[in-house]
Amino acid sequence: MLTGSIGYTSELTEYVIEHSKESDAIQAQLEDETVDIFTNLPFKENAGNMTDEEKENEFRAYVEGLDENSKADVYVKIMSIPTEEQVNAAVGQSMEGMDRAAMEELMLQALTQQMGMSAEDVQSYLVSMSDEDMTELFTQMITEQVKAQYAAQVEQQLSVLSKQQLAATLDMAVEGFTTEQCADYYENVLEFSDSTYENNLKELGFVDLDDPASINLYASTFENKDVIEDAIEAYNDTVDDISQIKYTDYVGLMMSSITTIINVITYVLIAFVAISLIVSSIMIGVITLISVQERTKEIGILRAMGASKHDVSSMFNAETIIIGFISGLIGVGMTYLLCIPINAIIHNLTGINNLNAYLPIPVAIILVLISVALTLFSGLIPSKSAAKKDPVVALRSE
Repeated sequence: MLTGSIGYTSELTEYVIEHSKESDAIQAQLEDETVDIFTNLPFKENAGNMTDEEKENEFRAYVEGLDENSKADVYVKIMSIPTEEQVNAAVGQSMEGMDRAAMEELMLQALTQQMGMSAEDVQSYLVSMSDEDMTELFTQMITEQVKAQYAAQVEQQLSVLSKQQLAATLDMAVEGFTTEQCADYYENVLEFSDSTYENNLKELGFVDLDDPASINLYASTFENKDVIEDAIEAYNDTVDDISQIKYTDYVGLMMSSITTIINVITYVLIAFVAISLIVSSIMIGVITLISVQERTKEIGILRAMGASKHDVSSMFNAETIIIGFISGLIGVGMTYLLCIPINAIIHNLTGINNLNAYLPIPVAIILVLISVALTLFSGLIPSKSAAKKDPVVALRSE
């Protein structure tokens, strides 16, 4: 009611398909795959699959079914077709003594008159052509002119005969036509339909459920989608290119694009985090080193009381570990707190309540351990420096 559409099951589709097959138009087209039921003309696509004998039979049957006026017109068309020898002789005579300049001049006049283009555009087009292309195009133009002139002469000569005489002449001439002539006249004289057998059936609403144009497969899970892809690929490996199944995984394309975008963002964030970690590690090392310098006298007292170099180094290492542990806990805690407003914003913008930003506990533990390791690594050099200080020198410092 809101969208203006009607919901129905597949049974209605199958019902319409089955009942459409009973229409007279579809039945008539199914009975004859060679003739267009709308124009009563043969389909051109069938000519390429026919032998010369089949074309001869079709041509003779076509002529027999014509009335007197149509037979007269067909006879004029047949007589208007020059032989190949006549065409070659006329073209050769016209091409004799022709150079490129003469060809360009004649073609410039012809193309300007026929196509309505400006002389400058035609001239620039002709100049850019190679000698071979120029000769080929000029030969085609001369050939068409020869055929047109020959047809005009024949029509003028036959115009003195009546329709009845022309039809009678065709009936007598057809008996002497060879198979090759009938096949040639079939392609050049007969009028063919502009449509095809398949297009006519499609326009009439005919559908063959056993021969679908496409199949939509909907996988319930991503794992099942992979199973379907593997099955199709396994089938394609056993057949030739023509019989292979071509499919489009729209979900895969979308996920691939999204994954690429997410990976780019991830790499950028990793770069920023890496820079931040390096800077933080340097700062921790600097702070620890400053702490060592400020606590020189304390180090001297510890050494004077019997603390070993290892004890002094361990003390500073323990401090850096505690700093790393506390900073890691603060970072993880801030992350959990920030997830609350971030999820609220995501839910408000997308309307998807199941889409949440969260930090898994194992990952949080790993992050804390990384923080401890980095601070420990950053404090190694300052702690070693503190352990190496001479107690006597350390006690003298202020």
